[in-house]
Amino acid sequence: MATASHKQHKEQAKQQVACGVITVSDTRTEENDTSGRLIREMLHAAGHGAPAYHIIKDDPNLIGPLLERLLKESGIEAVIINGGTGVAQRDMTYDVVERTLDKELPGFGELFRMFSYEEIGSAAMLSRAVAGTCGNKAVFSVPGSSGAVRLAMEKLILPELPHIVYELNK
Repeated sequence: MATASHKQHKEQAKQQVACGVITVSDTRTEENDTSGRLIREMLHAAGHGAPAYHIIKDDPNLIGPLLERLLKESGIEAVIINGGTGVAQRDMTYDVVERTLDKELPGFGELFRMFSYEEIGSAAMLSRAVAGTCGNKAVFSVPGSSGAVRLAMEKLILPELPHIVYELNK
């Protein structure tokens, strides 16, 4: 149940947030990037924008500079990354994001894995979903499957996105 203070903050929060979207994949293209498309569609349906969209290989030497560039863009208030969060050798997104964050929001990963466990069982422990802040911007990193993206967007990111950005800028 939301407290009066939490409800007041949500009401004061800016209703539209401009997000950068990054898909991390060695195989996806704009034509078959269903998860990146889903993020952008869900943002738009909720009244937010996605002025930046990129697909990048799962390479820390590419992910880090792109993330840092988007975090420096004045028109971007949050970055949502999908892909590269597993335990395979090539999955480096978590490592790059975790090093970039000023403050981690541990509850994001914990809740994501809890909700994911309800859907896929013990395989949820393989997810290294992470979120946090960098300066006055929010960063969310989720697995690349469309199911994981939908879960994260519906249950975690969209309900709190304006509130988080509000808190970072007050």
